[in-house]
Amino acid sequence: MAIPRSISGLLGPDPRVIADEVWAKLLWAGLNLEPADLPQTRSGHFYPFDLVRAVTLTWLFSGQRSNEIARLRVGCIRWQHDGAPIAGDSQQVLARDAVCLLDVPTHKTGTAFTKPVDPILGQAVDAWQAARPDQPKFTDRRTGELVDPLFAVRARRVSTGYISNTIVPMLCRKAGVPPPTSAATSPATAPGPPSPAKVYNAKEPMTLFELQAWLGHRSPQSTQYYAKITPNTLSKAYSEAGYFERNVRTIEVLVDRDAVASGAAAAGEPWQHYDLGHGYCSYTFFEPCQHRMACARCDFYTPKASSKGQLLEAKENLQRMLAAIPLTDDERAAVDDGHATLDQLLTRLSDVPTPAGPTPRQIGIPAQATLPPAIEINQKPTEQ
Repeated sequence: MAIPRSISGLLGPDPRVIADEVWAKLLWAGLNLEPADLPQTRSGHFYPFDLVRAVTLTWLFSGQRSNEIARLRVGCIRWQHDGAPIAGDSQQVLARDAVCLLDVPTHKTGTAFTKPVDPILGQAVDAWQAARPDQPKFTDRRTGELVDPLFAVRARRVSTGYISNTIVPMLCRKAGVPPPTSAATSPATAPGPPSPAKVYNAKEPMTLFELQAWLGHRSPQSTQYYAKITPNTLSKAYSEAGYFERNVRTIEVLVDRDAVASGAAAAGEPWQHYDLGHGYCSYTFFEPCQHRMACARCDFYTPKASSKGQLLEAKENLQRMLAAIPLTDDERAAVDDGHATLDQLLTRLSDVPTPAGPTPRQIGIPAQATLPPAIEINQKPTEQ
């Protein structure tokens, strides 16, 4: 009667990752919230505008769940400058001069902790606290303490579903984003808030352990559910890894357009020449040639010092192009590491036939003397 492994493997938190363009619109809507955006009742607004704005910015910037936001307490915002508390009006504090700290009470995955948040959030909370009328104390659902909830008015606390049912649809309407059609598609009804994934995929992202401390998790395993990598971040990381550039070099190719136009190329006359730095290779199938990065100077090889090479470079109707050549591990090491690896490659290829037929050993040139001190090819800079 056990649950099949295929089903149990799907169980667990699955926080929703909101697309960057949608999240940017929601942020804009929250930062530009106006009283006219609030839902109307027969007697006007159900909650004061300052409370709604503070709840909205807390959801957008705090990285806390809806039920944790509803349990925040009066005085949860603290300002510090150079490690010392700041006295006075927080509205006069500049973001670059102060650090805004949010005190989070005991929650689902850990004990009470303090985290830095954006000063915009702190200023919105301070504005609501200044306008908040005195309220009776309430019993905290988790700890059983008598506390002063931050988001409470008319002797009632803001419900844990207020964000999902009111705040998110309101932001979607203002931002021009299609509103959620059900609880399953709502950004706020996921097991956790959307902002942790945005922090993890930021331009200068937090590490997994930094994100764990910011969310107040006991175990990094809990944080991994929220540290989802977006496709854009993954694409950027793959591009910066340089996998393609690491295994591919570009080499300059000279295309003799006169030979192509006159039909000499069809008669067997060389029309493309790969620039090896010390000479040219006119072998048409240069890419599969085993000697391409360790040229044995066969019949297809044209040294630059010869008159033939000089005449080739002097042609007017000559087109220069770059060809991407995938390299094997040995060839890449020969290009990157220098003479020692190159000599090993030449020695290993000494009995391999060249495109012209004879092997380098049969040509009669010692392997170590077949090339000048370095292979000069046009290559993209890569990181080792």
